[in-house]
Order: sequence, then structure tokens, then C-alpha cells
Amino acid sequence: MNEYVAGLDMGSTSIKMLVATLAGEEVLVVSRRSPWTNLEGGRAEMSLDRALDVVRELAAEADGRLAADGPAYRILALGISGMAEAGALLDAADRPAAPIMAWFDPRGAEEILATPAAFREEFPGRTGLPVGPLASISKLLHLRGQGIPLEGRTFLNVPESIVRGLGGPRVAEFSLVSRTGLIDQDDSSPWDAALEVLGVGGGILGERVGAGTALGPLTDPRMPAGFRGAALTVAGHDHLVSAVAAGATDSGQIYDSMGTAEALVRVLDETLPFAARERLALAGINTVRHVLPGKHVLLAGTKSGLLMRRVLQLLGIGDESGRAALDAQVMQMPVGGSLAHGGVSVDGARNDDGVLKIVADSDGLSPAELFTAALLHGNDVCAELMGVMDREVAPPTSTLLTGGWSSMAAVVRARELVLPAVTVSTHDEGTAYGAALFAAYSVRPDASHDFDAVASTFLAGHSGAAASPERRG
Repeated sequence: MNEYVAGLDMGSTSIKMLVATLAGEEVLVVSRRSPWTNLEGGRAEMSLDRALDVVRELAAEADGRLAADGPAYRILALGISGMAEAGALLDAADRPAAPIMAWFDPRGAEEILATPAAFREEFPGRTGLPVGPLASISKLLHLRGQGIPLEGRTFLNVPESIVRGLGGPRVAEFSLVSRTGLIDQDDSSPWDAALEVLGVGGGILGERVGAGTALGPLTDPRMPAGFRGAALTVAGHDHLVSAVAAGATDSGQIYDSMGTAEALVRVLDETLPFAARERLALAGINTVRHVLPGKHVLLAGTKSGLLMRRVLQLLGIGDESGRAALDAQVMQMPVGGSLAHGGVSVDGARNDDGVLKIVADSDGLSPAELFTAALLHGNDVCAELMGVMDREVAPPTSTLLTGGWSSMAAVVRARELVLPAVTVSTHDEGTAYGAALFAAYSVRPDASHDFDAVASTFLAGHSGAAASPERRG
């Protein structure tokens, strides 16, 4: 019987499942679009039941390929990574009180600003997060304002919700829960002032666990037989998981993950003091827990990927061939475009924004010029964030660029203007692969807690060669 591990990436744009051998060799990847319902005003939501159905669909497709490819198989462990901030509020019977609001959904902005001034003043230094709608506490305040009681319910981030839906316990993985606004970054314990603002006790969160902790078997009867009995584990926040998969674990590196959200990640051996966390948070930079045991990170986010996606939509580009053609057109122009300064400009990439704004003040416009303007605006936001981080910690000496947008030569060329020594990761599905790594860690054959040893062995098995004719989905 063939034995595998699987990694699941609950992403903003798509949900992906990767199956790998215990030696880290990819076997297959399957994916579906994330089932958001888009509403006016930048709002987006999806039901937890629908998200679980997509996971089951992916498992069924993977099962069909694995069954057709040879002897019987079983999945030993399933690691689940994905977006932070977004999640489900569950009652005692695991019924969600409302749909999952996307991390970029602006709901909660008014409610968090209506909290006591003393609470908001302490919030950045205590939580390592800016005051705003991204932190999960804002979404919870919004739900309470809609008449949904919070007491007696538990908030689980999306990956934690999927673990629960597949038969696991209610847990709060450190890298995910540290982005809720409910955690004191000094010791990763619940922050009493935040619980008081919500009017709840500590039960609003699950039991705190580290990434890769074995959480019991997958028991969902709607999953294929080859998956049932697999050890479940939360792999953690997607950007951090993909950084580990790419080997970006050195404090001298900047890891730039360019998906719908762009994340600039820098590893810390310990959290920074309250005052430093406050300064960084006021500039929009998070100081939070890593998925790596005992590590912390600086995480600066932009919405460059979201803006570029919307530019492509405006241009009527919806497939890879159209994107490749635009990439080629941009690369034929100077890196700064051909128009006079201000001929076309884009704004909205800051993490507290996300609204695409275009100003055209020239003739000679083209799709390539518009996309270039989006790239240059993203550069400006990245450079600003890098400058703030460099005032708190030693500047990085190299950059590892990954994510869906890194496949475009124009994107790489643009980021080389503002980031040091850029190389591009060879991992096509870094988050899902990283989740599979944490799955392998959760079922290590000995009692060792040496994550580095497990990771070294697993990552050495990554290869661009297909493990079977059905590898890619």
C-alpha cells in the first residue's frame, strides 16, 4: 500500500490540495476556485459548509487519480494552511453563526474604531497589529453589532475550521490566532482587555497549539476511504508556511509572497518589545508568531496582488495566455513605462485600502502602461514598508520571491528595483507543499520534536519532475 501525506491551502483565490510521498516528492495537485460570494463595497463571504464541500471535492479528485495510478493507498496525515483573520464563529453544535467574511472584507472598521480610546491606544503594542478591520476582533465586533451573541461560541480561523469540520478538535494555532487581535504578543496568551471589549471569556478561542501538532484522526464520512483516519494538523498562516517550504527561514532574508495579498516576511528569533511593536503596527506592519517553533516574524502586507487582479479584469484578461501576452508587452517597455511621470497612475495597494484607483492624465495609454503603473505603485508601498522595518531590525541582504504573480517577468523586474538580490522560488504550490511538510512532521516515526531535521529530509525530496503521469491538476 502506498502511503502519502497531503497539504491543503485554503487560499483567497483558490483552494489547493497537494499529495506527496513521505520523502517530499510531489505526486499530484488539484485545485478549485475559492467559493466566495462577492458583495458590494469590497465585501466577500463564503459559507463554511461550501468550503468543506470544496475540500471533499478535491479529495475525491485526488482519490480518483491515486486509485488509477497503482496499488491501494492511504493518506497518513493532512496538514491545513490558509488565510488568517477570516474564520467561522461556531456554537456548541458546530453550527456557524454567519458566513466567513474574507480577510479583506471591510466590515468591522466602524466597530473597532468605536471601542474605548484606551483600548485602541494599547492595541498596536499589545497585539502587534494595527487598529483596523483586518484583525479578527473587528469582524467579531461587527457580528455582535448585527445581533449575533458571541458568548458560548468559539471563533476558529479558516484552517482551524476545516480541521474541526473533518473531525478534529477546536484549536487555535499560534500563527493564526496571533492575528486575531485577541492575543498578547509577549506570551501568546489571550489579552484580557480584548476579551472584555467583546464581552466574552477565553472560550472564544480554541486550545493554543503549534503548527504540526497531531490533532487526532480525520473522521468525516464524506471524505474518501483513503483519507479517513489520516492525522489532522493545522499547518498555520499561509504566507509563513510557504516561506518554510521555500527555505526562507533566515533572518537575513526578506520573503515576498505575491498572491492576492502580498506579504513581506522577516524572521525574528524572539518578539520585539512593546514600543517597537507599537511603532511597526502604526506603520501597518505586524509583529506576530511564526509557524516555526519559538520564532516570530515581521509581516508587512500590501494589496498589490488584489489591485493587479482587478487591473486584469478591467482589461478583459482572464486566462494564462492573456496574462502571458501582457507580460511580454510590459517587458518590451522601459521598467518605468514610456509615459511622462503621472501620465497614468494607480493607488490603493496599502493594506488598509484595497480600492483600485486609476488616474489617467495622458494620451498614449495602453494595457501595458496601466499594468506598469500598478507595478510601480506596488513598488512604492513595498519600499515604504521596508524602510520602516529596517529602522527596527538589521536590513535583509537577499529576497526570495514567490506566489502566483512571481511567474510574470515584469513583476520580478519591478520588485528588483526595491528589494535586495531577488531570486524566484521554484515551488509552484508553496503553501500546499508546506502544509504537506507539516503533515509529515505530525506523524514523524519517533518522539523527536526536531522540526528542522524533518523539514530538511522532506524538502530535499522536492523535484520539478512528475512522480506520476497524473501529477498536475
